[in-house]
Amino acid sequence: MNDDHPERKSPTTPAAEGLTPALTRNIEAIMQRRRQSQNAASAQERSAALISKFAGSMMFVYIHIVFYGVWIIANVGLLPQVPPWDPSLVILAMEASVEAIFLSTFVLINQNRMAVQDNIRADLDLQISLLNEHETTRLIAMVEAIAKKLEVPTEADHEVEELKKDIAPEAVLDRIQAEGEDN
Repeated sequence: MNDDHPERKSPTTPAAEGLTPALTRNIEAIMQRRRQSQNAASAQERSAALISKFAGSMMFVYIHIVFYGVWIIANVGLLPQVPPWDPSLVILAMEASVEAIFLSTFVLINQNRMAVQDNIRADLDLQISLLNEHETTRLIAMVEAIAKKLEVPTEADHEVEELKKDIAPEAVLDRIQAEGEDN
């Protein structure tokens, strides 16, 4: 165990069935980061997320079916014991419009927060991919040196020089942007 971080598990800690210790550790780290992100959210962001979650549920649909159904049935005169209070259903339409404005605002707040998290994850993915590419490039150079030292020819000898070159992410992004502008 690492003395600096006793809550972290060693990469050699037995993992759940079918998972390597490193994969288990990575999953735990990601889940911990998500919990930290959720805890760091402001009260308004948490409220917007809860409202968006509820508005996207079937319970929300059922409540609205009952509410609007009773409102309409009562106001078109199908419940004789209840006097109509909105026979033209204008109040109902206004209420639905105001509700839609607020719900769409809550959903947009939630989506904006999720977009920030998605950008962070995309940046992490890019960093890991670039690191992987750099390490792979170094490995190719090492394997080539070993093959030359042992005088072992390979079918990939003609590709090795190209594979040993590091990729500049800026060049890739510039090319993608240029291609996008052409379309």
